[in-house]
Amino acid sequence: MKFQGVLFFPVTPFAADGSLDEERLAQHIAGGVAAGAGGVFVACGTGEFHALTPDEIERATRVAVETTAGRVPVLAAAGGPTPVARDQAARVARAGADGILLLPPYLVTAPQQGLVRYVEEVTAASELPVIFYQRGTARLTERTAAEIAALPRVVGLKDGLGDIERMHRIVRAVRAVPGTEDFQFFNGLPTAEMTAPAYQGIGVPLYSSAVFAFAPEIALAFHRALAAGDRPLLDTLLDEFYGPLVQLRDEVPGYAVALVKAGVALRGLDVGGVRAPLVDPAPEHIARLSKLIDHGLEVVGA
Repeated sequence: MKFQGVLFFPVTPFAADGSLDEERLAQHIAGGVAAGAGGVFVACGTGEFHALTPDEIERATRVAVETTAGRVPVLAAAGGPTPVARDQAARVARAGADGILLLPPYLVTAPQQGLVRYVEEVTAASELPVIFYQRGTARLTERTAAEIAALPRVVGLKDGLGDIERMHRIVRAVRAVPGTEDFQFFNGLPTAEMTAPAYQGIGVPLYSSAVFAFAPEIALAFHRALAAGDRPLLDTLLDEFYGPLVQLRDEVPGYAVALVKAGVALRGLDVGGVRAPLVDPAPEHIARLSKLIDHGLEVVGA
């Protein structure tokens, strides 16, 4: 399972009564695949994994699998308490996913060997390949990362910490393990484009793009500029779109998800609001987001 291009993390649409809106989820995913997504990660962080029931995760995964129809890989999330994560892993496998994004265990700060054990036990619940998400309570040493990378079904590591030095050591340690030539690393920070050039420099070319969910034209233009070394366009997008977007995102906790949903709605698809404990953006913040999107589209000529 190899990835190329921009990775798409769709939001999870909710109907007026708060239930999962499968029809709009299918529309959202179909639009992203048509725009050129390199992979679909459904019911993950941007998709409000923290607020979904196990049944909703399974249903969302099935919608994604049916909608993509094998055109790009589909991964779904599992995480939290070990028995829950094992159940989620089995569910997304049953729904036809190509792989699992494994989020950290719930709250508890574990010793390094405990994190290895967590990955071992969850990966044993299905035959699917797994990408481990380093963030929150899961902070790996390079030795632990190499041990996890050597596990039979672990095919990637996604970093959500943003510690470049730590991640550089991890990349080098994993690459020193025989048989990890195809192991993949991902930049999983919010608004990952802001750090994409730095991660590229330490051997982490792949990243998740929340912006792709509501402005694929901007996300793809940035990705092409990064690949081509087009510094003028990169600098313009970072200074005039991504930087201001991060400033807006950081004004309210949870806006890393809520603003994305608002952006999808601004572009014409009503996906509903976010579930508690997140809150929907204030009207003035939506107005600022709308202006940012318009300017970003203008910059890339879309």
